[in-house]
Amino acid sequence: MSTHTVSFSELSKNSKRVAETVERAQRVHVTRRDGEDLYLTTERHDRQREETADVTTRLFTALISSDEGARAILLALPQVFPWVRHLSTAEVREFVVDLVDAIRDATELDVHSNLHRVTTEWRATARILADPELTAQLTAPLPADDHRNGSTR
Repeated sequence: MSTHTVSFSELSKNSKRVAETVERAQRVHVTRRDGEDLYLTTERHDRQREETADVTTRLFTALISSDEGARAILLALPQVFPWVRHLSTAEVREFVVDLVDAIRDATELDVHSNLHRVTTEWRATARILADPELTAQLTAPLPADDHRNGSTR
């Protein structure tokens, strides 16, 4: 699905035409030179996106609450996040819990940054675990001198 794009100046000069485009396309990308880009959308389209997120969240929550559903999620996870193969079984389970919690936050609290943070942090963990030298370096004990209240006696 491609999104129609207009500049902010086009929006301000031709707002009626842009509004008609939004009504037809349901969503328009507005580019700006002096700030973050915007999206204009219809109220109906936004409501439908919220409903989609809500249904998806409830589906994941229901799946994870049963052994069969949790197993299905664990089997599907590598297709969505191929890097999970570098995580231990316990880490994958922890990632799934964090993922579902972040999805709930997006739906129930309208906080979407947690989902990005969770996937970014777990991907970074997998990246470290995929590199044996980096893993060894980051998990090696620190020298004893580094733990003494700032002194090196």
